[in-house]
Amino acid sequence: MIVLLGVLVVVLGFATRRNPLLVVAVAGIATGLLGGLSPGKVLAAFGTGFVGSRAVTIFAITLPVIGLLERYGLQEQARNVIARFAGLTTGRFLTLYLGLRQIGAAVGLTNVFGHAQTVRPLAVPMAEGAAERSYGGLPERTREKVRSFAASADNVGMFFGEDVFLAVGSILLITGFVNTTYGTHLEPLDLALWAIPTAVCAFVVHGWRLLRLDRHLERELLTANAATAEVEAAQ
Repeated sequence: MIVLLGVLVVVLGFATRRNPLLVVAVAGIATGLLGGLSPGKVLAAFGTGFVGSRAVTIFAITLPVIGLLERYGLQEQARNVIARFAGLTTGRFLTLYLGLRQIGAAVGLTNVFGHAQTVRPLAVPMAEGAAERSYGGLPERTREKVRSFAASADNVGMFFGEDVFLAVGSILLITGFVNTTYGTHLEPLDLALWAIPTAVCAFVVHGWRLLRLDRHLERELLTANAATAEVEAAQ
């Protein structure tokens, strides 16, 4: 029973808003010592858990690398690249990104794209750069709108693309649950094939919304630029 004091440490730690990593570490050490483990075995358990979940903790390496790349001009280079393609508007670029994200997820490359790896350092600067090339500087409200559409392109592409991949966890979970509960023999391939029309519809619907973004940006930015010109003329 005394071993459960580790749970109390977690509750108190989060209630007092301490560092989550520190709270979990202290709770783990307390639980191990109260459970009769030696300090050496507690340390070994931490090491085994870290090595076993290294795929989960890979973000500890990814985030600093992306931060360094941004620090040394990754976003500026992304804006320069998009400036070379005169016909690639914000909506067209995000539609292209949506298609690539969906195809990548459909073949199992779910970790190649993503918010931390691609959207923030590359997709958002390119989408903003395409709008700035046509209309100049962006108001903060418009900039936030472009960022939200970039995030939605990643989310929709990932969500509807991964269901086409046979070995994704959701497909295996559905087939396992249905076969166990109802005694049927549902193959992952059956679900993946039925997911293809859904993925196509999702691309068409959200791609249309992304293409409409160009009209919204044109209307908003032309109005904002005209208002700014009137104020400057009055002064």
